[in-house]
Amino acid sequence: MKSIGDRIKQSRLALGLSQADAAKKLNISTPAFCKIETGQTDLNISRLLQISKTFKVPVTQLITGQPVTSDSSEELVALKKELIEKEEEINKLRKKVIDLYDKLGM
Repeated sequence: MKSIGDRIKQSRLALGLSQADAAKKLNISTPAFCKIETGQTDLNISRLLQISKTFKVPVTQLITGQPVTSDSSEELVALKKELIEKEEEINKLRKKVIDLYDKLGM
């Protein structure tokens, strides 16, 4: 089963871009982009959207590996809602960590 990183790599290669070229288009370092493709870095929604837009590939295709069809519009809405909820949850957890560091005086 292919990962999101594998599908990002496929999309990059389809455009004829090197990792360095892709990293430059995304305004990140080449090692950072390499970590995305190899799955060493977890993607947040904004980075996934940026990659999708830059590589001209639907987000759902990067996530699922399946091209978007008219039948998948409801799935797309549900996935988008779930991604937003997860991002909000992550932001709340980040805030808690920052608050704990503040309480500890770090």
